[in-house]
Formats: sequence, C-alpha cells, structure tokens
Amino acid sequence: MAAVLGLIIGIVVGVFVRPDIPVVLQPYLPIMVVAALDALLGAARAYFERNFSDKVFVISFFANVITATLLVLLGNQLGVGSQLSTAVIVVLGIRIFSNVSTIRRFIFKG
Repeated sequence: MAAVLGLIIGIVVGVFVRPDIPVVLQPYLPIMVVAALDALLGAARAYFERNFSDKVFVISFFANVITATLLVLLGNQLGVGSQLSTAVIVVLGIRIFSNVSTIRRFIFKG
C-alpha cells in the first residue's frame, strides 16, 4: 500500500512541480517510463499471484529502467537508435499487456 501511495504522491508532485529534465536524458525518458510501467505492472501481477517481494520489485524496477536505457543508448551509438527504441517499446509493450490481462483475470475471477 505504501508503494501505491508513493506512486500517487510522485505523480501529483511531478504534475504540479514540472521538473526540468536534462537535455541529455530527454530522448531516453519515454523508454524509462515504459520500463518503469512494466516493472510496476509486474509487481501488481506478483501481488495478485501472492508471490510479491519488495526486494525483487526494487531490483527489477531499476534493472528494467537501466537495461532499456542502455539498449537505446547503444542503438544511438550504433546509429540504429530509433529501430532499437521501437524494439524495446514492442517487447515492453507485450509484457505490459500480458501483465494487464493477467491482472484483469485475477480481478474478475474473484
């Protein structure tokens, strides 16, 4: 419950404070957000499956964000940044939709 409350507070603060994002990080921000969303929905799925671990969540959250960002950075260095960004978004999108469908089944199954 504390994680959900922290997420809500973080979103509200982010909307009203409007933080400045360094120009260097701006191309990677959408990938970071999608990777973080994947980790959050994976945690929600684990919660419904009754095998949630806060340590696993924190590690997977940062590992997802860092790995996705580094993949896009590598793609930019190789000159195929947009293609690699698309690949990362597709893979994470599939995982997000898979987690959402599993969560939906848990909710409506009762």
